[in-house]
Amino acid sequence: MLKMNASDLSAIRLHAEQTYPRECCGVLLGQFDGDVRHVTAVIPCANAHADSPQNRYSIDPRALIRIQREARERGDDIVGFYHSHPDHPPAPSPTDLAEAHWFGCSYVIISVEHGNATATNSFELAGTEDDKKFQHQTIDLI
Repeated sequence: MLKMNASDLSAIRLHAEQTYPRECCGVLLGQFDGDVRHVTAVIPCANAHADSPQNRYSIDPRALIRIQREARERGDDIVGFYHSHPDHPPAPSPTDLAEAHWFGCSYVIISVEHGNATATNSFELAGTEDDKKFQHQTIDLI
């Protein structure tokens, strides 16, 4: 389960709308509590994928290292990531699965239809690198 404030979810959805028709992306900071990920901060990132940002995203590795360092300094972990799917459903694509490597983390996907954020889903990356899969996850707004 992913627990987050409604205002954090609103911020993610707004980021998705503002970057349309390109994919947005960002990092979710917080704490792990068993199977629950508690989000304490949402960090929007620039989409560093230059070739086709309308259907791919990447977070600059240097930015990710900086975010991880700052999270540790404040007592948080990276508990997940988010990105948008412009004019596509909020379900992981084969590319999303191939490029996901943070096992146990949440991957939030926002569908943006014609510039408006519609549905939002979350998935946990489970398994190992050889047999990884996304499992649907509940978002609990607090």
